Amino acid sequence: MDYKSIRRFVPGNAAKEIPPGNPACPVNGRDVYRALASHETIVMACNIRIPLVIPGIMRAAKELDAVVAFELAKSEGDLKGGYTGMTPEIFFRTIVAAAKMAEFDTPFVIHGDHITVKNTSEAEVEGARALIAAELAAGYTSFAIDASFNEIPDNARITASLAGPVVERGLGLEVEVGEIKSAGTEAHLSTVEEAVDLMGRLTAAGVHPDLLAINNGSKHGNYLEGEKISIDLERTGEIYRAVHDRFGVSIAQHGITGTPLHLVGKFAEYGIRKGNVGTQWQNVAHAGLPPELMGRMRDWAREAGKDIKFATKPFKAEIDAVPAPFASMIEKAAYDEAKRLFQAFRAAGTAEIVAGALAAQP
Repeated sequence: MDYKSIRRFVPGNAAKEIPPGNPACPVNGRDVYRALASHETIVMACNIRIPLVIPGIMRAAKELDAVVAFELAKSEGDLKGGYTGMTPEIFFRTIVAAAKMAEFDTPFVIHGDHITVKNTSEAEVEGARALIAAELAAGYTSFAIDASFNEIPDNARITASLAGPVVERGLGLEVEVGEIKSAGTEAHLSTVEEAVDLMGRLTAAGVHPDLLAINNGSKHGNYLEGEKISIDLERTGEIYRAVHDRFGVSIAQHGITGTPLHLVGKFAEYGIRKGNVGTQWQNVAHAGLPPELMGRMRDWAREAGKDIKFATKPFKAEIDAVPAPFASMIEKAAYDEAKRLFQAFRAAGTAEIVAGALAAQP
């Protein structure tokens, strides 16, 4: 399907950043989430730490006519480039350049994932505000403000304070209740009462999110060997029914890497409308990088006492310039993985649904 006609719906900043003749079609996250809210389907949001996976994801999305989101968390891509070496501007331009190269004109979202505020200090809050401003300027079309590290009254107050520019522009907004931990650590599951409390406070402040991320037992990162995957879908469904009926918000699922596809295939039935996949794309890229390069990255991580993901930035130039056979191998692996995930997410055909909803707008 030709989606050129819906480029007029691209938010202002994003439209200005797209060169003439580039087929890239970023759309407002709010339009996507609202168009799909009543459908049992999930938007796959891909954290792109290593851009070599982008062409494969785009090829699968185009083949299945699936809306996709490309995202970076604050830790991955802040004003200094996080641990990926990509600032918001670099990330936006990376996605747009990849779309041009792949002639990818399927609607997609560019999302600021986990804009975290870990405490109530002015420095922490203002740092998040500066990041949101930079992401808006770059052309991002959706934002996840994550103040879940704080008690709910502070979470709501901080989120409402930061959400102003996003709300004013009518862009996609995700908020979070219940901190989602890294793999190998335990965390308190979000409750219906907590979700309703947060949403009630935000609504009273004039903030109406599209998505609510919860802790339902998922984890960020790779699971430890033998670690059990325990995602409480019944709790998820209870929270969804409570917040969707009262506030019109759907659920965002984080920490999908390592989750069996037969379980992922059930997510949409419990109100999940956006699913984040991050570490899986890093795994795909690492598996296809030249062995000698991966060896040096592992040595660096071991000597630094850090997770391998932190090797991404110091080795970025070498990763981006790998010989064509390795890049092709990674693209093919990303395509295969993306196709499986899109199908599990029931995402095939979602681009046409979104385009229809946009075309119906006055």
